[in-house]
Amino acid sequence: MKTDYILKNGRVIDPSRSIDRKMDIGVSDGKIVSPSKIRGAKVIDLGGLVVAPGFIDMHVHLRQPGRSDKESIKTGTMAAAAGGFTSILAMPNTSPLSDNPGTIELVKRAAQEDGVVKVLPCGCISKNQEGKEMTGIGGLKKAGVVALSDDGKCVQNHELMRHVLEYSKSFGLPILDHCEDEKLGAGGVMHEGYWSVVLGLRGIPAATEELMVARDIILAEMIGWKIHIQHVSTSGSVRMIKDARKRKIPVSAEVTPHHIALTDEEIKHFDTNYKMNPPLRSEDHRKALISGLRDGTITVIATDHAPHTETEKLVEFDYAPFGIIGLETALPVCLTELYHKKFLTLSELVSKFTAGPAEVLGLQTGLAEGSVADITVLDPDLKHRIDASSFFSKSRNTPFDGCEVHGKAMATIVDGKFVYSLLDGVKGMI
Repeated sequence: MKTDYILKNGRVIDPSRSIDRKMDIGVSDGKIVSPSKIRGAKVIDLGGLVVAPGFIDMHVHLRQPGRSDKESIKTGTMAAAAGGFTSILAMPNTSPLSDNPGTIELVKRAAQEDGVVKVLPCGCISKNQEGKEMTGIGGLKKAGVVALSDDGKCVQNHELMRHVLEYSKSFGLPILDHCEDEKLGAGGVMHEGYWSVVLGLRGIPAATEELMVARDIILAEMIGWKIHIQHVSTSGSVRMIKDARKRKIPVSAEVTPHHIALTDEEIKHFDTNYKMNPPLRSEDHRKALISGLRDGTITVIATDHAPHTETEKLVEFDYAPFGIIGLETALPVCLTELYHKKFLTLSELVSKFTAGPAEVLGLQTGLAEGSVADITVLDPDLKHRIDASSFFSKSRNTPFDGCEVHGKAMATIVDGKFVYSLLDGVKGMI
């Protein structure tokens, strides 16, 4: 593919500049340029497809190093490209853990060699993710991490969390927190409510999350530094975050596609592909998450892509691991549940995948002239059935297999190169 081309007749949606109109986009040597400045370029007629800044998923488990039987940087980034993501944040619960510069360097090198989209490294908050001792934050920053998280675990020691915030502030690294009180939710496998009682499964109360959300808000206000609440799942969390943001406390939040599309009633089938942490909650909580997206309380949609082998999931519900994959289903599920049901405009939805995560992570986004040509092309109306057997991901643990959806990523462009393409006459790298 020539490095100079023009994306013609596209509907350009760039929330960072409040743009939503039909216009042409020029790409030359990996940068956005005015089409008038390109001579003899290939013209790609998009026929009204949507052109957006490259989508960012700031919550992805790539499993490499350590569990490449579940996923690898190669397959995970291919799945990201097929889902329309040009950048992904790699969670640090690898093996060995990403709590030291050596492992960060290993992830970066593997991403450079095998990755087809940009892999941003995230470092651990605490050594060995034990919640007892802070990692060497300065060394992790120097190694190239863009954020800190103990995702999968939550620091229970409030004093330690305070010191982590103070140090991360001095190095300009946002904290991404998996909010969970380990004692209150211990042993739970699903949301505590009507269906946990009916099914006889141990529940995880909403307060398990909300206690730590409240703690984080208090500390964010105290220290004056950014805490991002991962995979928010309860109405109480949304209410507290909304109040905190009104008071200008530096708190942000994300929601996953599965928490806005599904409820705990699905667990009645005992399908372990509906088991995740935080768990699917009741309809009232699901509606509160959508309200949080609509009013701007929740600024990010992230997948929490968590691959597991088929063998791991083919056990009794109690014993199955938490987590589902999401890179290749996020966009169609969100378009179906949020855009086509008129909860969000297309521009608002695009913002949750672009401007929202970019603001949290301190990244540049947008399609202004001179910007890096990271671009997502999507068809918001394309009807299709999700087929997990066709995924690029190594794993198949999704509850959305076979679902009829509206919308799909049609092309993913990274640094001006077509990594993934379903466009006529345009071949992608994968």
